[in-house]
Amino acid sequence: MLVRRIGLLALLAALTLTLGCQSASQKANQEADAAMYQPVTYANSDKPGPQVVVIPGAVKSQNATFAQKYGPNNIADFAEIELAKANFPVLERQDLGPMLQEIEVAANLGDAKTLKKFKKGKMQATNWLVRFDVLKAEPVAQVERKFDGTYLGIMAGSVVGSATGSWAAGTATGAGVASIKAEDASGIWIVGMRFKVLDANTGEQKASDYFEDKMEITSKGGGALGYTEKKTTGVTLDTMVQRLVQRAVQKMDEMK
Repeated sequence: MLVRRIGLLALLAALTLTLGCQSASQKANQEADAAMYQPVTYANSDKPGPQVVVIPGAVKSQNATFAQKYGPNNIADFAEIELAKANFPVLERQDLGPMLQEIEVAANLGDAKTLKKFKKGKMQATNWLVRFDVLKAEPVAQVERKFDGTYLGIMAGSVVGSATGSWAAGTATGAGVASIKAEDASGIWIVGMRFKVLDANTGEQKASDYFEDKMEITSKGGGALGYTEKKTTGVTLDTMVQRLVQRAVQKMDEMK
């Protein structure tokens, strides 16, 4: 009788876990939707801003994963897209060719005399030079927990076998408990970005601010009775960088 009950419980558990598996695709799509590009509202987007040029910033993170994936040009690409959405006329970097590097050096040095030399042609109407610097991008915390039912299964099987006098009952119980596995891991990244707005005529700094955001990557998994499930969630570093750029552009939008 006891063996029959244990078998029935095992069957019910397996059915429950299997039914849960049917929603795996739905769960994966929900997580993917959360990581997709999320547009933000720019309160003054109906008002045109000054013409801007995004000059390359700096990525000062010492983390190899981030440094290999992101360079100043990747971030500037995001910034040009968001500035255009906020109704800033954007003179794209590729339109300036090699001249961009000379403008960047002059702007960073505050060399007004050199900047004036470039105020012609497409650059004539440009009023702002903006740059975005990643000052921090690093994992700051990592926590992992695991459960393995092997030893608990051995003890449970022994107890049940002794109590019932049934080797089969003890073995079935021990195997069922031993099959339980669970793991839970969470990692936290902090990414910090600074933006600067420079006067395109003088190189004088008009505004600057710094934002940080936190990214959590979680991984959960486990199973029992032959069924396993693992789920990893969290926004990507791409999404983090993009959201920080959006916050910076919202600040610039307020300056119109």
